Amino acid sequence: MLNYAVKRLLLAVAIVSVAMLLLFTMIYLIPGDPAAVALGPRATEAMREALIVKMGLDQPVWVQFWNFFTRAWMGDLGREVLSERPVAQVVMENLPFTMALIAGGMTWSVALGIPLGCWAAVKRGSWADRLVGVLSVAVIAVPSFVIAIYALLIFAVALRWLPAIGAGEPGNPGDQITHLILPSLAVGLGWVGYIARMVRASMLEVLEAQHIRTARAFGLPDAMITYRYALTIAILPTITLLGVGIGQMLSSAVFAEIVFARPGVGKLVYDAILTRNYPLVSGAVLVTTVLFVLLNLAADLLIGALDPRVRSKL
Repeated sequence: MLNYAVKRLLLAVAIVSVAMLLLFTMIYLIPGDPAAVALGPRATEAMREALIVKMGLDQPVWVQFWNFFTRAWMGDLGREVLSERPVAQVVMENLPFTMALIAGGMTWSVALGIPLGCWAAVKRGSWADRLVGVLSVAVIAVPSFVIAIYALLIFAVALRWLPAIGAGEPGNPGDQITHLILPSLAVGLGWVGYIARMVRASMLEVLEAQHIRTARAFGLPDAMITYRYALTIAILPTITLLGVGIGQMLSSAVFAEIVFARPGVGKLVYDAILTRNYPLVSGAVLVTTVLFVLLNLAADLLIGALDPRVRSKL
């Protein structure tokens, strides 16, 4: 297990390094003058040149990348263009809101997807199985921003059951959870279909295994066979899917944070792109990339701990 964990950790470091190179390249290739955009049309040439020097844009490209690469690995993501605040501090102030949104979306997807997948597998070929299949495809096909808009219009505007915008009153967990329901539903509903289909496919394979037939021959209750013996094995591929799903939810969180006017890293990146605040854009994207890699690493380690066959293949 230790060798497996070390190999996965080294792979994660390599992925983050490549992501940093791609991120720097994409930001560098964006057309336009970031200093002129940040300062506005009334800025003088002297102000623009001073900001270019301050941002390090007057240096060769390889020097800019080396400074970005080395400082990022030491935790220094630079400073904002105008406010002079550390980028890492700004991102960390907004990260808990995004993490709460992702956790809420994952709760929706797991709480609905796993039972639906098990139900469809147990009722294979019945109307329930077909209904789950139709619902799964339907929620997968609908984009998250469409779900966010309709959830806002129905539950917040028409029915007035839930609040429409904001993240809730600070220090009031109940109000914050209430404000989290609709955005997390918009983020996580699409993954209900993926998880349900994955669990159904895995469950159908496991239910045909010899040890499940033996359990049935001994007269064990169907519920115990399904949830204690079959699901514990069938859930392994779903854990990998959840690791990928978190990355997709990070992108969906951008739309949810904009539609519901929530603070978060997604909205922070969106606003920073509009103002060409490159240090803030690169820092926020890098933090979300590292978060995505770490969550996938945790999923891989969890699967390796639960299934020894995975450790032997690496």
